[in-house]
Amino acid sequence: MFITPSGEEVFVIDGHTHFWDGSPANQLNIHGKQFIDCFYAYHTSLSPKDKLWPKEQFEKYSADQMYHDLFVDGPDDMAVVQSTYLTEFYKNGFNTIDRNAEMAKRYKDRFIVNGAFDPRDGEKALEYIHYMKETFGIKGVKLYTAEWKGDSRGWKLTDPNAYRCFELCQKLGITNIHVHKGPTIIPLDKDAFDVHDVDHAATDFQGLNFIIEHCGLPRLDDFCWIAVQETNVHGGLAVALPFIHGRPRYFAEVISELLFWVGEDKILFGSDYAIWTPRWLVEKFWNFELPEDLKQEHGVDLTPQAKRKILGLNAARLYGVDVEAQKAKLAQQVHAAAAE
Repeated sequence: MFITPSGEEVFVIDGHTHFWDGSPANQLNIHGKQFIDCFYAYHTSLSPKDKLWPKEQFEKYSADQMYHDLFVDGPDDMAVVQSTYLTEFYKNGFNTIDRNAEMAKRYKDRFIVNGAFDPRDGEKALEYIHYMKETFGIKGVKLYTAEWKGDSRGWKLTDPNAYRCFELCQKLGITNIHVHKGPTIIPLDKDAFDVHDVDHAATDFQGLNFIIEHCGLPRLDDFCWIAVQETNVHGGLAVALPFIHGRPRYFAEVISELLFWVGEDKILFGSDYAIWTPRWLVEKFWNFELPEDLKQEHGVDLTPQAKRKILGLNAARLYGVDVEAQKAKLAQQVHAAAAE
């Protein structure tokens, strides 16, 4: 729970977290090293100096550390842990649903575990979606359209096999489709993260929510022009939010555009843990004020009510979380633990 300087309790759902193994022991080839090195470069470039991790710790961290960083030191009440396989780069995958679910079951009521699928697997992708729903009860997935597979260096949301997967997700109630549409990560191709296929898929699958992680950066304009028309397209702030530290004017410009085009009801907080930890992000976000000239130019403001929605209420709506019931449940667990 985040407590504001005035004493208000703000419910936080961290919409984009990871429990990865990018260690040398799990790297399959040079691309595994390139990928985690690129993540580390984002970490060192945009974090406050006192929040930097040693490289070895960043490559692989424990479940207990993650729990501590999110829920003990961190202000998160719940977190969505995303799955990203990258089996062309990592022997056991980067962070699979099995690894995520095993971690999450240790911390009751804290994590929402999302799956992943690759439509290039054809029938096996459909079988895997059934498996994830039946085994883990997933409500969402994370998709990586730039992921390599054999000779393929990416796929589109509009591919026929992707549509078959979306049809099945819609039928099974897997309604939250998180898609990485944003910065590239070496060795993946920037164009394979292009946002244009979101428009077509979102129109055709009105029963699904498309949460576009990283808001399409560096294609913010394209994302905004799509999201303003598609009521089921949302923006995830992972990667965008850390600019609040080193380049606050740039973050102000980004969030102003999002508030103007997308609106405060369709923006979700995500720390992108473990690239960044949530404590400093949430504190800086709550204390952040839009510059007066951007308020006037865009006709928007980042009000406390907008911040409450972005930090947790919007994700709660998408995932069907009863905030008051969840707060009571977590408080009861804390009291029970203290009494032991």
